[in-house]
Amino acid sequence: MGQVSGKIAIVTGAASGIGRSAAIALAREGAKVLATDVDEAGLKETQALISKAGGTVAIAKQDVVDEARWDAVIAETESLFGAPSVLVNNAGIAIGGAIMEYSLADWQKQMAVNTDSVFLGTRAAMRAMVKGGGSIINISSVAGLRGSPGVAAYCASKGAVRLFTKAAAVECGALGLKIRVNSVHPGIIDTPIWQKGITRVTETMSTEQVAAMTAHSGGNSLDPNIVAMGGTPMARAGKPEEVAELIVYLASDASSFTTGQEHVIDGGLTAR
Repeated sequence: MGQVSGKIAIVTGAASGIGRSAAIALAREGAKVLATDVDEAGLKETQALISKAGGTVAIAKQDVVDEARWDAVIAETESLFGAPSVLVNNAGIAIGGAIMEYSLADWQKQMAVNTDSVFLGTRAAMRAMVKGGGSIINISSVAGLRGSPGVAAYCASKGAVRLFTKAAAVECGALGLKIRVNSVHPGIIDTPIWQKGITRVTETMSTEQVAAMTAHSGGNSLDPNIVAMGGTPMARAGKPEEVAELIVYLASDASSFTTGQEHVIDGGLTAR
């Protein structure tokens, strides 16, 4: 028996990175998984990995800021597997940039994908879990716990996820619902979003700062392990699989008395 045998899970942003690893880990531990993303090619790769390992998985294209699509995803899950008992709100983007040069359009897109989607997903999951209960896991970031230059909008979006999660957990308790809601706060994790987001972040830095970060990383890419060495006690970047193991725990009955909490997984980055 796996840690989440009998659970039915929806994982957003499952085409790569933490979302893919979470979908794989949940399926490995016995959950039936509906993996969603806007990246259909990536989703098919995730599906193939899970199926090859003997897991149960279905995929669905989903724009997480589309309100109507959330209702359809819940309905599809119920049709395929039954009522969802786990939701991993993982889909997100990082749009870096200095505040004084940041556009309102970028701010609104950042908030829509990282914050609006968490509200929409949590609301949809709560409605679906009213009778049977469940676990909602919202992926925030250490950027939701402290500020950093060049990523103000990202910090704001992830900070919103943190407090929304706490409020949702308290509300579920007040309503007598057997629904737990927790947030996960990864630090520097070696995922595709790292390279996509860091490109614009470096535009706010001095030549010396960028040179220090890119040393030994090769060209314009940034090795997350090199960056992590400067500020993380464990002196390395985390792996998506490590975050996935925390997600499995929060999805499982082993965390049955855990709700409204922020779970930091950052190699000690925020301990200093």
